[in-house]
Amino acid sequence: MKHRPNLTQSKGNELLWLLGQPHLADYLDLVATKVVGGRDIDPRMLTDEWRAANDIFYELEQCEAGIADEIDAVPIDAALTPLADAVRANAWFRDSFDNLPASFMRVELDKLVVSQTHVECGFADMLGTALGPGPDDATLFQFCLPLDRPTPPVRIQRLSGDRFLFSCASNDFRAHRPRLLRPHELGPIDSIGPVAAMVGIMIGFGSNFMSAIRSGSRILLQNGYHRAYTLRRLGFTHAYCVVEDVTRKDELKLTADDEVATDPEFYFASKRPPILRDFFDERLAKALPMLPSETQVEVEIKVRSSTATDC
Repeated sequence: MKHRPNLTQSKGNELLWLLGQPHLADYLDLVATKVVGGRDIDPRMLTDEWRAANDIFYELEQCEAGIADEIDAVPIDAALTPLADAVRANAWFRDSFDNLPASFMRVELDKLVVSQTHVECGFADMLGTALGPGPDDATLFQFCLPLDRPTPPVRIQRLSGDRFLFSCASNDFRAHRPRLLRPHELGPIDSIGPVAAMVGIMIGFGSNFMSAIRSGSRILLQNGYHRAYTLRRLGFTHAYCVVEDVTRKDELKLTADDEVATDPEFYFASKRPPILRDFFDERLAKALPMLPSETQVEVEIKVRSSTATDC
């Protein structure tokens, strides 16, 4: 992996947005609602710059047709197998990759197909600083597929009734799937009487493993955009990734986000889809100063009891 430290610190709360790709309406809405001074910017000017980037993508379709099919992707070295085994044994991994064949691979960054149109520059700065200078292969593997990572602070408020509000600055903040817990899974817990079960919903973060979807000869980055972007900005050419193999549209729906599942041909069959390298093309990517924001998850508990009578 080639390494040329070249991390320039971003200024303030910046978002790097990829212009010229679907959808123009998303870009206009982002600027109007989340960019500093965005409501004062003429939408026609924004449309013009988006159109100019779209024209460049058309040119790239002619001169770089098929580039995404040439991605270099190989299995990881045997020396990293113990680290891969530890990831496979982790509950986060088992819950996230339980439907399709998945393998650990060393993938070329530049030619990864991308569906996410933005990265947060400040978060990328933080990741680059945490990685440190001159990491070896084991350190890089753990950077791409972390089992232990710090999490940002979460603010918890109890609202009226049985409503709770959870807030966090991270865009990765989310509600997990509800779980039904039996008494033997609960351990000691105070209650007003014997417990038959507990329904719980965990609030937290995603596994944040760098993962991708392979269909044919293309690999689409699914998760870990900031880690991939950070490594590419630092001068690395390859990264470690969990790659899921998809052969049918129904399989794609199990793992891909809605944008990809709705229009798979754009990412896996078009001549020249957007790739990670495009974030480093000044003609295509624009840094936007963002207003402060946070992700909020509200949980409301409603219980209904009734008595059923046999007829």
